[in-house]
This record gives sequence, structure tokens and C-alpha cells, in this order.
Amino acid sequence: MTSRSLTLTAALVLMVDAVAPAMANDGDIGSYLAGRQARFDHDFEAAAQYFTRALTQDPSNPQILESAVVAHLSLGQLDKALPIARKIEADELRSQVAQIVLMVDEIAREDHDAVLTRIEEGRGIGMLADGLIAGWILRGKGDMEAALAKFDTVSEERGLRSFAMYHKALALASVGDFETADGILSGQTSGPMQQTRPSTIAHAEVLSQLGRNDDAVTMLNEVFSGNLDLELIGIAERLEAGETLPFTRVRGAKDGAAEVFFTIGQALSQDSTDDYVLIYARSAMHLNPDHVEAILMTAELLEALERYGLANDVYKHVPVDHPSFHIAEMGRAESLRRAGRTEAAVEVLASLAKSYPDLPAIHVAAGDMHRFLEEYADAVAAYDRAIALYEELGTPHWFAYYTRAISNERQGNWELAEPDFRRALELNPEHPQVLNYLGYSLVEEQIKLDEALDMIERAVAAQPESGYIVDSLGWVLYRLGRYEEAVIHMERAVELEPVDPVINDHLGDVLWAVGRYTEARFQWKRALSFLDDDIPTPDIDPARIRRKLEVGLDVVLEEEGAEPLRVADEDG
Repeated sequence: MTSRSLTLTAALVLMVDAVAPAMANDGDIGSYLAGRQARFDHDFEAAAQYFTRALTQDPSNPQILESAVVAHLSLGQLDKALPIARKIEADELRSQVAQIVLMVDEIAREDHDAVLTRIEEGRGIGMLADGLIAGWILRGKGDMEAALAKFDTVSEERGLRSFAMYHKALALASVGDFETADGILSGQTSGPMQQTRPSTIAHAEVLSQLGRNDDAVTMLNEVFSGNLDLELIGIAERLEAGETLPFTRVRGAKDGAAEVFFTIGQALSQDSTDDYVLIYARSAMHLNPDHVEAILMTAELLEALERYGLANDVYKHVPVDHPSFHIAEMGRAESLRRAGRTEAAVEVLASLAKSYPDLPAIHVAAGDMHRFLEEYADAVAAYDRAIALYEELGTPHWFAYYTRAISNERQGNWELAEPDFRRALELNPEHPQVLNYLGYSLVEEQIKLDEALDMIERAVAAQPESGYIVDSLGWVLYRLGRYEEAVIHMERAVELEPVDPVINDHLGDVLWAVGRYTEARFQWKRALSFLDDDIPTPDIDPARIRRKLEVGLDVVLEEEGAEPLRVADEDG
């Protein structure tokens, strides 16, 4: 549903704060600048504190006022953002984020007249949001004719028809006009509709209300190609059992407005920043705290912004009995891991595996967690269970084979790893990451080097800007003794990943092989400088690099019993 017009009409018009505002003293400026830095780092808690402190000294500064509103809304603290937004409006300042806060509050209080007046006076959010929200508010006032007319008006704008028709169908269904809603959602009366997960579930409920459960099941399988998750499986089973599903997508104007913020946020996520989309997600959550998709969107955005503690708190809002609970818990485990709370993350996944023993995705997540912790035997056990479940379901998954292969390779079990890598390629041919990992591993095993070269060249063709894959190409050429060619690719790899210690170490080896000894030592020193003593890097040995710096690569290879380098000018 994304369009350029959507971005332009729904974009937040934030005040430019490129220059610090004039303040009474240096302490006030310090609070403002600290708040700006916190906002840049997406540290919303600190930003809210600093901007609130700055407001005590300069309560009418437009930049500080709006920055404080953004921080509080990003935290989901609409109650704290509201008085500041009112101050902005009272001062007749233009701030779209403040208008979002004010409108959300009016919608939540069901002050329908205030919302419509705001929109009519041009104090709304943007053409798309204002038009759709006006339609829902009119529906809330009981004026369906005016509501439908409003949705139709929005649909006439270029790029906005799908948004408008979706919401029109929901509004019709919410008052029991399921036949007309079906006509829209099926594309029979208003032209083709983009089928999203929310629209498909809503359509299934509409069809069930019309006594067409079989059609609803057929539609679910067609749209999702038979790959139904727990929620969809539950819906299909109820339909097949003959149950008439209630229409639950929206229950009234407030839910409809929440859906507006959610759908616009979904569309904006395609080409907007995460902190920008977060404002829409938080607004949807405030208006409908039961909107699980909005909860998951909010948590995922916070995770992407590296606010892992906030993401963890939001994931907890998904009820235990909801079909998406396991998705929220897997997300929460990942947030805990990224926050450094690995024990808690492992506990979450272990509990999930007990509650959902037959859900392969959970065992994959557990395997990923153990793999991250370098507990490779435990990772293999988890992947074993996931792969067995996928095979039982008749839906073998390439990623489970790929990650099990990595875990076995890390343990030195190449005879088990190689078949899994090749099985992953069977299931997902030409996947660049699999091609690269398998090719690189063959190089490290020093077997099938011609095949390895072919695989890595295909991976580079697919992802030419991946420094790690380009490094693999340089490394296999080095292993083949084609040193001059290897230098070109290794130098490119370092350009793409300048601070990766492994790639810098590889470049040092290749430079040594062509007789560029001073440059080689420089790269080895760089590789050492990028190593973190607290974070082990299994693909690199600092002691070996130091030995190379001391005696050179030739002596190290001799000490290791490895084949000596060819003379540089014999590369062919």
C-alpha cells in the first residue's frame, strides 16, 4: 500500500533544531544538547528527562516543546505528552506530532465533534490520516452515509484507493453489512484489492458471517499458499468445524482509528525511519491496547532502534492465550539476548519449547540462541528437533539445515556439516549466504577448491557489495595460489568491511604472498587492533598474527607443517 503520496501526506512535520535555541544559562543549553544527543541515540527515556528539565527554564521554546512530545510519545507516555502538545497548540505553533497527540486523545475520549472540528480547521495529521479518521468518527456518530462518502473521497486520491476501500469495508462490516464488505474485500465491486494479513483475516470473518466458511478456508490457503501459522490454523479449524466467526477486526470508531494508525505505519515502514513509524505504532496501541499486530510492530521497531528494554516490556503486552504469544516471546528472547541478558533469553525459549513442543520455529530460535552462545552441541540438538518437525509437516526448511551445518562445522564435524549445506542449497538454490559459507568451508578444509571457487563466484555475483563474500573469493584464490588475483578481491573486501579483523588478516597474508611485506605487516597490525579481548573471534588467532609479525608468514606455515607459499611471480 506504500506510495509517494502517502509519505508526503502523512509525514511528520518536525521542527528543525539544527541550532541550539537561545537559553538563559549554560546549564539550560547543556540539558537541551544532552536531550538532542539522547534523541539521536534513540534513548527516549533520557531525551524525555533532559527536554523536560530544559522546559523548566525555557517553557515556550518550540524546539524543546516538540522534542519533549516526541520523546514521551515514543515511550508510549501520551499522558505526559498531552499537556506539552496543548501548550504547543495554545502558542499557535505548527507541530504535526503535537496534533497527533491531541487527536489521539480526543479519539480516545470519544470527543467526536472535537476531532471533526480539528480536521475541518486544518489542525489534523495529513490528508490520508485525516480522511480515514473522519470516516470512522462519522461512523461513530452513527452517520454511515457521510462516513462512506468520506472513504470514497479519500479513494479518489492517487495511490490511496486500497487504504480507503479497506477501511470502508471494515466500517461496513462493523455495522453488519457483510455483503457489501465482501464485495469490496473480494475486489468484485471496487476493483482489485491488495491482500494483506489483516485484510485477509477480516475477509474470512466476513465470509463466515455470510455462511461461507468453505470459501473462507479456500481463500486463506490461496493467499498464504497453504503455509498457515498458529493463528491462521486456529481460524481455519474453527471455520472447518462450522463455527460462525464473529467480526472482531474493529468494534467501533476508536478501533477503526487505531487501525488507521496501524495501516499507515505499516506502509510507512517500507521507506521511512523506524523512529518515525514508531509514533504511528504507539498511537495505534494507545487507541486499541488489544491490537496485537500494533504491539508486535511497536516492539520490533524498538528492537531495531536498539531499545531492548523497552521492546521487552512491549512484547509482554501480548496475552498468553493469544495465538501470537509465541512470536512475542521469541521476540522478547532476542531483545533479552541483545541486551546481554542471555540467561533470561535462554529461559524464555526453554519455557516456550515446553509449551509449544511441536512448533519447529521455536526450536530453530533455541538453536540460534545456543549457536550465538557458541554452545554448538546444544544448538545441533535444537535444530535436530526442528528439522524432524519440518519433515513431519512436509515443509523442509533450508535455514534449519544451514544453521545446523554451521553448528556442526564449528565443532569440526565436517562429515555432518557438508550434507546439510548441500541440502540447504537443494531447498534454496543459489542462496548467496549458503554458497559462500559452503564454498569458504571447502576452502578451509582444502578440498574441492574448484567447486568452492565456482560457488563463491556465484555468491559474489548475487551480492557484490558483501565484504564477507568478496573476502571468501579472495581467500579461495589465495588457496589456489592465484595470489595476484586474490589481492584485488581482498583489497575490495577491506574497502567494504574496513574494521573486520579476519578480512584484514586475510589481506595481510595475501600481500605477503606477493612480496608486499611492509603492507602485510601493516594489515596484521590493523587486524589485531580490531580485536576485542572480551569477545572471542573463532576465525582468528591473535597469537598466530603476532607470530606472523615476528617471523613472517613463511616461517609460520613451516612451523605448522603447511605447504609453503609459491613464489609470487609463479602465479601464472
